[in-house]
Amino acid sequence: MVRDPRADILEPSPFYSSQQKIHRVHAGQQPSKSPINNFFRVMSQTQPTLHKGGIWHFSEEEKKHLLYATAAFTLALGFMFGGRGMGGISENGLGRWILDVLITMPLVLIAIGPAFVLHEIGHKIVAKKNGCWAEFRADPKGLQFGVMLALIFGVLFMAPGAVMVAGLVTRRQNGHIAIAGPLVNLGLFLIGIPLGVLLFMLTGAAEFGGQQYIESGSIIWQAMVFDIVRWWLYANIGLGLFNMIPFGPLDGLKVRDWNKNVWLALFLVFLSPIPIYFLTDGWSAMKLVIWLSSMV
Repeated sequence: MVRDPRADILEPSPFYSSQQKIHRVHAGQQPSKSPINNFFRVMSQTQPTLHKGGIWHFSEEEKKHLLYATAAFTLALGFMFGGRGMGGISENGLGRWILDVLITMPLVLIAIGPAFVLHEIGHKIVAKKNGCWAEFRADPKGLQFGVMLALIFGVLFMAPGAVMVAGLVTRRQNGHIAIAGPLVNLGLFLIGIPLGVLLFMLTGAAEFGGQQYIESGSIIWQAMVFDIVRWWLYANIGLGLFNMIPFGPLDGLKVRDWNKNVWLALFLVFLSPIPIYFLTDGWSAMKLVIWLSSMV
C-alpha cells in the first residue's frame, strides 16, 4: 500500500526524510521570525489536533485563525475603499481619512466578509463530509502584505489563508471539496440580487449612490446601504472567478483536474458578467438591482 503524501501533514513519514516535498490540498507556510510577524504569532501554523466533532466543529485554534484573518482582511478593505491608501490623507486630511476608514470597515465586513469566510467554510464542510480533517489556517505573510499594500497604495491583493485538508480522497472528492467554495460565492451572489432589490425598495438607497457617507456634518446611511449591496455582488462574483482560474493552489486547477466540463461551465458563469457589461453598454447585476427596485 502506498502512503498518501497528505498524511504527512498529520505525522512524519517513517519511510522518507523530513526534506521530502509534500503535496497538500492547500499548502501551509512556516511563520516568519520578523518583528512584524510576531504580531501575528497567534496565527502561526501548528500541528493539527484531530477531533471527533461533527462537520460543523470548529477548534479554538481554527476560530483564532478565522478571527484574525477576517480582521486583517477588513482592515485592508477599509484602507482601500475608505482611505484609498495613504494618498487619501493628502486629499482630505488625516482626521477625515481615519474617519472614512473607520466608517468603511464595518460596511466591508458585512458586505465582503461573508464572501471570504463562507467560501472557506464551504471547503471545510465538504472535506469533512468526505472523511477528511479540515481546518482553516491564516497566512501571516499574506495578511501583512495585503494590509501594507492597501495602506500604502489603496490596492488589495491578499492571501488571507486557506482550509488545510488532510485525508485520503479520490480525484472526484478532491474536486468536490475545491468547487464548494466557488459555489458558495455563486449562491451568495444570486441571493444578493433579490435582497438588494428589497433593501433598495425599503430604503430608497438607489437614489443616493455610494462612497459619500458624510455631507454637511450628516451621515448618509442610504449611501452605506448602496455600497453594501454593490460590494456584496462584486465581491462574490469576483472571488468566485478568481478562484476558478486553473493555476497553482487555486480551486480551479483541482476542479479541472476532476472534470473539465464542470470547470469550464462554472468558469464561464463567473466570467459572463464581463462580456455582458461590454455588449450591453454597461449592464450589470447592480444595474439590474436598481432597475428592479424602481419598478415598484
